[in-house]
This record gives sequence, C-alpha cells and structure tokens, in this order.
Amino acid sequence: MKFEPRNLNQLVATRRTVLAGGAIAGASAMLSMGAFAAAPPAASKKTRGAIETQDVQFPNNDIKMAGILFFPEGFAEGGKYPSVIVVHPGGGVKEQTASVYARALAQQGFLTMAFDASHQGASGGMPRFLDDPMRRVGDIYSAVDYMTTLPYVDDARIGALGICAGSGAAVKAASTDRRIKAIGTVSAVDVGAAFRQGWDGKGKVTDQIKTLDAAAKQRTAEAGGAAPAYIPYVPAVGDRSAPFDLQQAADYYLTPRGQHPNAPNKMLLTSANYMISFTGFDRVETLTQPVMIVAGTRAGSLWHSKALFAKAPGKKELALIPGATHMDLYDGPGAGLAMAKLSPFFTRTLA
Repeated sequence: MKFEPRNLNQLVATRRTVLAGGAIAGASAMLSMGAFAAAPPAASKKTRGAIETQDVQFPNNDIKMAGILFFPEGFAEGGKYPSVIVVHPGGGVKEQTASVYARALAQQGFLTMAFDASHQGASGGMPRFLDDPMRRVGDIYSAVDYMTTLPYVDDARIGALGICAGSGAAVKAASTDRRIKAIGTVSAVDVGAAFRQGWDGKGKVTDQIKTLDAAAKQRTAEAGGAAPAYIPYVPAVGDRSAPFDLQQAADYYLTPRGQHPNAPNKMLLTSANYMISFTGFDRVETLTQPVMIVAGTRAGSLWHSKALFAKAPGKKELALIPGATHMDLYDGPGAGLAMAKLSPFFTRTLA
C-alpha cells in the first residue's frame, strides 16, 4: 500500500491549520544514517573562552545519548557543583540555543549539560526523526541519572531548564522526578497543546481528527512497506502565511544564525499520534519545586507560559520580557535578558 503524495499534501494543509500555519511541507525520503551516528566516547575537555566543555555519552536504556558538559569557571575536580540540565526545542539539537543557555549558566558557576533528544541529533535511537514527547521525558530522567554519577555534581542541587517544546518535557519530568529541585522555562510550549489547539490556541477538534486520520493512513502504509514520510517543524524562510513566531523560527533554524547539520527540520509524520496525546502542563499537582517561567510579551506562544503559571502549585514566577517575541529569547540580547531572570533563580533555589 502506498501513501499517495496528494494525501500528504492534504496533511500539509491540515497541520498548517492545526498549528495555525506551522508550514509542514511534507516530503518522503529514506534516511541516510551517516551524519546522525551516535557521538564518540567522552572526549578530552575543550576550552572555549573561560568555559571548558566535554562531549559525553550516557545510557538511556539501550540508546546512547549524546551530550555536552559545560564546566564552570575555575572548575575543580574535587568540588561539588550545582547543575542544570538544558533541554532543547523540538527539532533542535544541543549545539543551538540549548548550548547558549548551558554556557551562560556555566559562566554563573553551574555545571551544565545540553543533550540531544533520543532519535535525533547525535543521540541514538531508531527510527530516526521520531518526536515522541514522553520519550523526551525519559531522556531527561536518564540525563539526571547520568549527572548523579559524576563525582563533582551535588545530587541535591540538580535543576532543569526547558526551551520551547523542551519546556513541556522538562515540566513533565520535574513533576515526576523529585531529584530535579528547580525548573526553568524559556518561551515555553506544551507541544501536545500546540498540536491539539494550534499555535495560537484556537484550533478545533476537527483539525486534530484530520491530522490523526492522515497519520493513521501513513502508519498503515509503512506497515505494508512504504517509505517513511517526513514533515518539517518550521516553514520555509520567507513564508509569510505562517504565524510570526514560526516565521522567525525559520529565520533561526534555516539560516546561519542557528542552522546546524544535525537539525534538518524534519520529523516523522507518524509522530503526530504521540504529539497530540501528550500533556506537558496538565496534571502538574506534584510540581512543587520552584518554577521560573520566562517569556516575551509579543510571543504568540505566551498562552503556554500563562497556562503553566496558572497550574503550577508551588513557588512560581512569570517573568515577562517586554517587547520580546518567542524567538528573541533563543540567543543574543534576548537570551541575556532571560538569563537575568534565570541566573538568580537557580542560584537561589540550588544554593
């Protein structure tokens, strides 16, 4: 059974509606694995500026995860440091905005790690380009496991920071893993809510059903031997029909500003099943750790941050950056403004 291209085009239109312009341009292709093999074993430290980094691997059941450790200035092997695990956005990799924040926090005295989600980037996992938010939650559990094995990490002072869709996974992980003592979010997105309600939060159930019907048809086709179908995370550069946040996302992910070869802007179409069923900010009654939520006042995704703030039962703060968009906080001055909120928060809560 073959998934007909015209049906894929229909899915593109459907998910554009579901994400209010998420600009999935769908393409079917067999994946070459060469560029996405797992990272090599832990390498010697590299010095970039005053911050040393180290490429590492850690286990996640049978998957080898790839990460980068960022050591604080003046690091001493015999010390015990507070640490923060940084979780990248959907479709991103550890070298992009996650590293911006991991490095900035290391400059403030934290030992940090950015890592690639399973099935993506330099981490292992088949099939490639699967985006399953609950697996990303499991990735975070494994990242915490790994940090507890490092002799210079203080197990009682581990935090997590999620960016965009990484926030939903980080919040879910913190809600169920008491080893995470503090949680921060930047431009938060509960990707399940985004798939169900659209980027602007106004999507309809009928849009979800169309997407699920298309994913079901593709899943049956693949079971019969058809090639996987892929859909992009962000629209093409210059596509002004997409929501402004996503237009800016294209300017980040698809240009030299943030482009990376391990982030090719594609996920399996069948990821839609997992996305729609995920609830990142619901059932957070066990999220009693302190929470810092940073978002721009001009972000189309702001409704996610407000929802998390309303639902989180513990100590919490919603820090709004005046005039900032969703993507402004990924790098540059916007990231600096976010760090002005995050640094004292983690210093206070992981002291």
